[in-house]
Amino acid sequence: MGDKKPGAVGRRAVLIGGGAALVGGAVLARDELRRAWYRVPGVEKERVEGELDHAGAEWTAASPANWRRADRPDDFTIDRVVIHVVQGSFPIALKVFKDPGHGAATHYVVRKDGHVAQMIRELDVAFHAGDRDMNERSIGIEHEGFVDRPRDFTDAMYASSARLTAGICARYGIPVDREHIIGHVEVRGTDHTDPGPHWDWDRYMRLVRDASRPSATAS
Repeated sequence: MGDKKPGAVGRRAVLIGGGAALVGGAVLARDELRRAWYRVPGVEKERVEGELDHAGAEWTAASPANWRRADRPDDFTIDRVVIHVVQGSFPIALKVFKDPGHGAATHYVVRKDGHVAQMIRELDVAFHAGDRDMNERSIGIEHEGFVDRPRDFTDAMYASSARLTAGICARYGIPVDREHIIGHVEVRGTDHTDPGPHWDWDRYMRLVRDASRPSATAS
């Protein structure tokens, strides 16, 4: 076999070590490769301008500066719905989300009368939660009104938003519970307080569960 110089590393050891590093690197890189695959020319999922994910919504596009193109759930698992309150009116929400200087937008905005606007496709990543991981894994729903005005949270808004959330949960297999349907205030590191103390979580979750029943989703 012959003698080795002190400190010398055999070719076999290098190959084994290199192979282990490659395997480890492959494991670490697998998710990133999977997430980047849709960007290869000819592989990207076909897009239809103004296509809706929620039936009956109004399409009005957010600025491309306020979201990131993706291919969810193929590249990022969707397992959260984040509830927001605008601190303003429905028209104000649409205006700021169309502003490229604003730097944020949600997938949906719900008006007091229950009308829903979709501004970003669910397959894309909206900049809404203030946390990259949560943005990548969630759908954001904004609601017209102010956190300190309980009268802003109308029956029509609760019912419409609950149907929207139930549909999202059904599409991606998200459990209908408070671990997976959360407020913006619950996002790690946030300085936001919405939806605030007047948002009736018990009522909302009951409505989402009701809307998630097979008879409700089939209608």
